[in-house]
Amino acid sequence: MTLRLLLLLGLIVPAVASVPCFAAADRVALVIGNAKYPDADAPLKEPVNDARDLADELKRDGFNVDVLENAGGEAMRHALDRLYGKIKPGTVALVFFSGYGIQSNRQSYLIPVDAQIWQEADVRRDGFSLETVLGEINGRGAGVKIALIDASRRNPYERRFRTASAGLAPVIAPTGTLVMYSAALSAVVSDSGRDHSLFVQELLKEIRVPDLSAEETLNHTRVGVTRASRNEQVPWISSSLAEDFTFVTGPAGNRPAGGAAETNVTPPPAPTPSPTQVVVAPPAPPPAPPMPSPAPSPVQKADTPPPPAPAPTATPAPVPPAASNSPSPEPNVAPTSIQVALADDPTIKSLSAKIAANPDDVSALYRRGQVYASKGAYDLAIKDFDDTIRINPKDVEALNNRCWARTVIGELQTALRDCNEALRLRPNFVDALDSRGLLNLKSGANKNAIADFDAALKINPRLTSSLYGRGLARQRSGAAQEGALDIANAKAMDPNVVQEFESYGVR
Repeated sequence: MTLRLLLLLGLIVPAVASVPCFAAADRVALVIGNAKYPDADAPLKEPVNDARDLADELKRDGFNVDVLENAGGEAMRHALDRLYGKIKPGTVALVFFSGYGIQSNRQSYLIPVDAQIWQEADVRRDGFSLETVLGEINGRGAGVKIALIDASRRNPYERRFRTASAGLAPVIAPTGTLVMYSAALSAVVSDSGRDHSLFVQELLKEIRVPDLSAEETLNHTRVGVTRASRNEQVPWISSSLAEDFTFVTGPAGNRPAGGAAETNVTPPPAPTPSPTQVVVAPPAPPPAPPMPSPAPSPVQKADTPPPPAPAPTATPAPVPPAASNSPSPEPNVAPTSIQVALADDPTIKSLSAKIAANPDDVSALYRRGQVYASKGAYDLAIKDFDDTIRINPKDVEALNNRCWARTVIGELQTALRDCNEALRLRPNFVDALDSRGLLNLKSGANKNAIADFDAALKINPRLTSSLYGRGLARQRSGAAQEGALDIANAKAMDPNVVQEFESYGVR
């Protein structure tokens, strides 16, 4: 499964009414808007526009701003080095990042557009840890550090590995830091398709209000986003600021370094109190009312009652012949024209060149199989996983991915062997438990599906596919209310999960 996480990093400098205003040279900012990721289906619409508008506003507020658009790893590294070089004791620093972010090992990573992410270790290699960035800024002597993080989007790497949680992780930040995420911890927000994000729209409104402390500015932003989204998007704030700072002091015309502020801007009513350490987001809205159980599928009618639920590492009963012969989506055998289109994909081109030079390049074969699977070319993916397993029969990742791909196209008997072998080699392998749960769900072995999804959720409670799959299996087993709750919670975390399961032939 893939991960993405979008991160918005902001280090913001305010001036306090009781303290002299910081000079323009003492305010520095790095603003990054990453929209064009080759692994995504389409470019994001919001990040570049948001970065440009926020950069313009920060310049009017006296910041020395460096702006990057669609930055790769080297460009981001050089920009961070430039930022670090500008910092001296007492400097106020701001870093804004809009794009994809990934949570790994309870840390949040900013992802450059050229990141090559195939497994979780690649996140730490190609991504930029928010905690590391804040720590470096603090080590250079910055007085105020504010991170604004707008990276809670569902990322395109999710199907490649499924051990990382959705959304972003809490930050362990140095003293004097104010951090804001555009959504709650571990939550994801669907890209709106608009030119600007709701988060940045509300943030810009509040930054322009004179004499608000930075904490008040961000709290008002949180209220505005929560109300405008009808509680569907609730930003998260953490603060360890010891003093108040403001973006704009006095009348609107008193901005540092020139540039008039907008006038007659009023804060939202009933602002929330300023936090001392962490402002916990309000509780999510109650789950949707129970959904009616779907009618039994033809597979269920023909299937015999499933055997008792296995232990997490146990092998389920073989798939009944009636289930394996049941109607399933046609294998995605790509016509020549589609194969040509896939061959023109830059990532596939690069991997195919490596395989042509060395047909036993197991890493390139496995990665190309993942790309094919992510694009729905399951027959081509399975061929690459076949070759990967031929070279290394104990490759549990390839076994799991082949199990999942075979399950999607309805090859349930052979898929079951792959998942069982992956779990024999690596007991409690969460990805294989999730894949086998999907297999059992498709075969109508609902009790076995629930057992596999239960085991996966004990390891990763926010594994959306297992939560949604368990909901369907519970409904089909007669536990309508419990199933509806699982489904509602899964849809709250990932609104696209229904469409994802429909693409697997599960409704």
